[in-house]
Amino acid sequence: MTDFLLELRSEEIPARMQAGARAELDKLFRAQMSAAGLETGELTIWSTPRRLALIAKGLPEATAAVSEELKGPRSSAPPQALEGFLRKTGLTQDQLEDRDGVYFAVIDKPGRATADVLAEAIPAIIRGFAWPKSMRWGKDSASSESLRWVRPLSGIVAIFGEDLVPCEVSGISAGFATRGHRFHCPGEITIGSASDYAEKLRACHVIVDHEERQAIIRDGAVQAAADAGLTLVEDEGLVIENAGLTEWPVPLLGRFDEAFLEVPPEVIQLTARVNQKYFVVNGAGGTLANGFVCTANIDAVDGGAEIVAGNRKVLAARLSDARFFWEQDRKTKLEDHAKKLDRITFHEKLGTVADKVERVAKLARWLVEEGIVTDRTPAKAGAQSGIEQTSAPNSPGPRPSPGSTALADQAELAARLAKADLVTEMVGEFPELQGLMGGYYARAEGLPDAVADAIRDHYKPVGQGDDVPTAPVTVAVALADKLDSLIGFFTFGMAPTGSKDPFALRRAALGVLSLIQTKGLRLHVLSAFDALVQQLPINAQALKDYPPLGRVDVNFIALLDFFADRLKVQQREASVRHDLIDAVFALGGEDDLVRLLARVKALQAFMTTEDGTNLLAGYKRAANILKQADIAIAPAKAGAAGGSAPTTTAPAFAGATDVDRALLAALDAAEPAAATAVADERFTDAMAALASLRAPIDAFFDGVMVNDPDEAVRAYRLGLLSRFTGAVHGVADFSKIEG
Repeated sequence: MTDFLLELRSEEIPARMQAGARAELDKLFRAQMSAAGLETGELTIWSTPRRLALIAKGLPEATAAVSEELKGPRSSAPPQALEGFLRKTGLTQDQLEDRDGVYFAVIDKPGRATADVLAEAIPAIIRGFAWPKSMRWGKDSASSESLRWVRPLSGIVAIFGEDLVPCEVSGISAGFATRGHRFHCPGEITIGSASDYAEKLRACHVIVDHEERQAIIRDGAVQAAADAGLTLVEDEGLVIENAGLTEWPVPLLGRFDEAFLEVPPEVIQLTARVNQKYFVVNGAGGTLANGFVCTANIDAVDGGAEIVAGNRKVLAARLSDARFFWEQDRKTKLEDHAKKLDRITFHEKLGTVADKVERVAKLARWLVEEGIVTDRTPAKAGAQSGIEQTSAPNSPGPRPSPGSTALADQAELAARLAKADLVTEMVGEFPELQGLMGGYYARAEGLPDAVADAIRDHYKPVGQGDDVPTAPVTVAVALADKLDSLIGFFTFGMAPTGSKDPFALRRAALGVLSLIQTKGLRLHVLSAFDALVQQLPINAQALKDYPPLGRVDVNFIALLDFFADRLKVQQREASVRHDLIDAVFALGGEDDLVRLLARVKALQAFMTTEDGTNLLAGYKRAANILKQADIAIAPAKAGAAGGSAPTTTAPAFAGATDVDRALLAALDAAEPAAATAVADERFTDAMAALASLRAPIDAFFDGVMVNDPDEAVRAYRLGLLSRFTGAVHGVADFSKIEG
């Protein structure tokens, strides 16, 4: 068994492409070896800015010999058929085997030397390499057939054992020679085999193992900061990027003028990180200090003093720009910045950003005035304290008491200023700081902290795991902003499709769900839909382009289904079953997501019990019988047995057995109990009421024949089953539950 080394040397490979390049090299090499019948064991793949390297350990000296058998025509077939088969196999007729009147060709293929396989594979790997961006170069670049690579390819090392694997790609021939560090050891290095490759490069100031370079940067940066009494602000992404920029990393600590610390710390960190690839450091109090850690690519004779001085000058220029933006932006109030938002188009069908701000401001105020967002402790689903038993407009269920005027004023003000920083110089330079800079500018103006915090955090949460705001003003603005996007795009029929989500509506929906659940907000989505859709720019042309525009039966239902899908994604981590979410959503009319989730969790707890499992089995049996009898399943009103079955006030059916009467009595008790519990949001009690039906329905199926020859008896018992399934449907659609 022999080791193989492949090095592909080029001009600087962008750091962001190196991880993908390593994966691509692994995939292509394994594919080539598999196609040749070679098993590939352990692969080691490294990258530096100037090279990709692969070491394959334990390759055989040759591929195994194989015998291939091909079935041909019958021996009685026309001569033309036999001639065609012989041409295909390259054999003569006397070399064929006649088995029961059918010709077979047995072709023995000898093994091939692995070196020959590698010589063919290397050009195929290089030409088949998929880079995010690639280029042609030199005199051959005029031809579309010339080699494309991320940067000009300059050398190939291909050694199998201690022997060269001869191959050539675009005029570049494989050899034993590579090059070391560009400055420390620019000359050629002769590699003897895979075993001495890494150490020979190390001797020439190249650490070829990217993970080792990352460790040097990670530990060295921490140590450099600690030596100065500072603490490194850890940034793993920056560690990986610097490792991709250097072959001999040397972390160095530098200082910048303390006067720059008047600029917000996030601006300093972003300037250092994005523009210069520097780490920043904190002082003893945990606040940003006037220091940075850069990563040199040489072992300087002066300990890096000149490198640090040069980097300090570059960073000072960048920070001077940032300070200028900071000072200039504060000369204009946020409300004046906001006036420029009418120059920015949010979406051609939804108007400008200024139009969006107007809608969000009104919706944020509505959320407070309706008592949906308050500064009180949120009411949990099922708890009656602090909740008026009145219906919200156009939707069922309880509605909280109206919120305070002061809170509504702050929510509206924050919403009107939330997007103002989009036109500032700072956000123009660093779009990542939108929202954050608005918060700083609001504080600098002397606006209330609650307003400044809402402007800063109104984009949150931006994904799973992000902090979820809890301050009332922030929640109102963040919720209004996300609902505006969702309702606006759904109203105009622009829901996400497949993997495409250009307006990040899936993320917005997850944000809405997180805000509602964290604060226990009793929001009826239909009410918000109605409140917002009236403000959308719906005109004759828009209606012509999308006829269902503004139709609640189309767009709201689509939005509610979308929330159901996102809720299933979100709750997957909490081990909440997706079929139970479907079972509750299928009832229809449920747009209070807090109440819905409380019902789902109670249903899940019930389904883990023996009563739940057996009741589901009984329901499915009853549903099948009713389906065969052409009887639809629907929630039944308390007291109605369905069909010709008696009610609680009707005289007893003469043909009823004790089992029939026991089920009827259980339904008389369970139906109103479950309905009342659901109305009061006591979902655990509703499940308990259903559990009381388990024994009577089991006894019913064991003790009577539903499809009795007597038509009156059959109708009576089908009515009981219809009432049973209706009672269950009053809590959840059990037909959606798996099991």
